Amino acid sequence: MIRTRGLTKRFGRITAVDGVDLDVRAGDRFGFLGPNGSGKTTLVRMLLGLVHATAGEIEVLGERMPAAAARVLPRVGAMVEGPAAYPHLSGRRNLSLFDAAGPGGGRRGRVDRVEDALARVGLSGVDKRAVSAYSLGMRQRLGLAAALLRGPSLLILDEPTNGLDPKGIREIRDLLIALNEGGTTVFLSSHLLAEVELLCTRVGIVDRGRMVLQDDLDNLRAPTGQVLVRSPDVAAVAALLAGRVVARDGEELTVRHADAAELNAELVRRGLRVSGIAELRRTLEQVVLESTGDSGDRVDRPPDPGAAQRRTRPTRGGDRTDHPREPDPTVAERPTTGDHLPGETPGEPDATTTGRTGDSATHRRGPDPEAEPDSAAGRISGDLHPGDHTGAPDGEVRR
Repeated sequence: MIRTRGLTKRFGRITAVDGVDLDVRAGDRFGFLGPNGSGKTTLVRMLLGLVHATAGEIEVLGERMPAAAARVLPRVGAMVEGPAAYPHLSGRRNLSLFDAAGPGGGRRGRVDRVEDALARVGLSGVDKRAVSAYSLGMRQRLGLAAALLRGPSLLILDEPTNGLDPKGIREIRDLLIALNEGGTTVFLSSHLLAEVELLCTRVGIVDRGRMVLQDDLDNLRAPTGQVLVRSPDVAAVAALLAGRVVARDGEELTVRHADAAELNAELVRRGLRVSGIAELRRTLEQVVLESTGDSGDRVDRPPDPGAAQRRTRPTRGGDRTDHPREPDPTVAERPTTGDHLPGETPGEPDATTTGRTGDSATHRRGPDPEAEPDSAAGRISGDLHPGDHTGAPDGEVRR
């Protein structure tokens, strides 16, 4: 139904889709998965001829696209990114206009086609209100109804259950399964992995524009060779299965064993109670997370290799850093008030005191009789100039 070979799309220097080989077979319910920004929507748009590929080949319903778009698209129902409608018109009027567009939409039978599509998606009782008054879930249902109007052989849906409540999601899931059982191939992309797990039979996973995995869902969720055992006699079970126990959590044991039924029979023969037992399988979420990298819409600040150097870079003569200096136990503390050291005249500057630390320091050779007496703060080594910030070097913003 859908086949691509080496499909590539570049936007300038950015490669959105990189050599994808996609294979969707007739009768599949195919889930197309991947992180945001991995190229899913771009690939879907190329399948429908809305975006031209840079390289590679596309076949839809056995014909080359976009060359055969006029013959292929009337047999394809699609909803990409979000449902589009004229907001000032009612849902029925929108569907009537949509049905009239393109070949195969004659007047005869149009009312029946519109009513049937509305009934299938749960909008049969909708009144004449404008689409602008619809809820998000109602708009999503209307978009799906538009995709179903012509009885398509292939459905291509992008997030078909977006905006629906749990009951609505289940209704759409049941509808898609019923359509598939009636012969319609379903291709959908979604971030609801639990829903894809319930709906789809095959999945393809893309990451950074490349197809990294494509297989039947049953193969991806094959047994892991481990069994989860729950028992009130957990200590006795662990002792019996010593060497095969992988993990223990309360009354639960994870055990290496290929057959859960056989293990259960063994425990019962030994008189041990078993309240629950099941084979462990990988979830689809585990498969996707193991196959893909970070989300494409995540933007982290790049590491700054010079940050550590800037935090410890010395400035102004090298005697000041971001970190306070350890006091020197061999140097007596200088008085900062009227107190004075033994043998020193109050208010008299020390003959060896420098006026300022750093590259502007000058050596005093004795008191200057014409100079003003030093203030208490002026005798402190390393006092600050106006505008200085305690503990931060010049030219650097304290973080």
